[in-house]
Amino acid sequence: MARYIGPKVKLSRRVGVPIADNPKHTSKRELVYPGMHGFRSRRLRDYGLRLNEKQKVRFHYSVLERQFRRYIELAGTMKGNKGEQLMRLLESRLDNAVRRAGFARTIWAARQLVAHGHVLVNGRKTDRPSCHIEPGDAITLKPGIQKLVRENMESMAGHQVPQWLDVNPSELTIKAVASPTSDQIPFDINPNLIVEFYR
Repeated sequence: MARYIGPKVKLSRRVGVPIADNPKHTSKRELVYPGMHGFRSRRLRDYGLRLNEKQKVRFHYSVLERQFRRYIELAGTMKGNKGEQLMRLLESRLDNAVRRAGFARTIWAARQLVAHGHVLVNGRKTDRPSCHIEPGDAITLKPGIQKLVRENMESMAGHQVPQWLDVNPSELTIKAVASPTSDQIPFDINPNLIVEFYR
């Protein structure tokens, strides 16, 4: 399984927005004034704007380029706006659902929970972070990891769970009650620019 193992804050700095809900990523000083000499802003051309938007989404969902291209192709075969379908596919990944529910602070922590086999989908162990979640699917955790997840949830007090997920904090269960929509994505993105990038 390929994955990015380099410095994470550098990714936030590269696209100019925090890609994780983490003080390191959300600190204005870290994003704007890195290094000894600070950051010299540059004006992006049309290609650079589209590339930046694509990279922002890729980094946010921790998806590598080849897999991202497959999502673009799959979104093109679906009915409706290609950009919105792309965001729906990415948002309904299993590792993202675990992160949105507040069980993990970052996408990388959520990915590790899933890859190590701690997450069950409809009662079956699923160790693929890219597993697609459909409305009606129930996500539960193995007993051995529940203490760590409760600590994560306590450290993220005030976390907003999107409406397409129904989370039961006492039993640590998640149920997908609907498909995610573009207005439920908690960061500013223009998916049409991403579609234009791949034309």
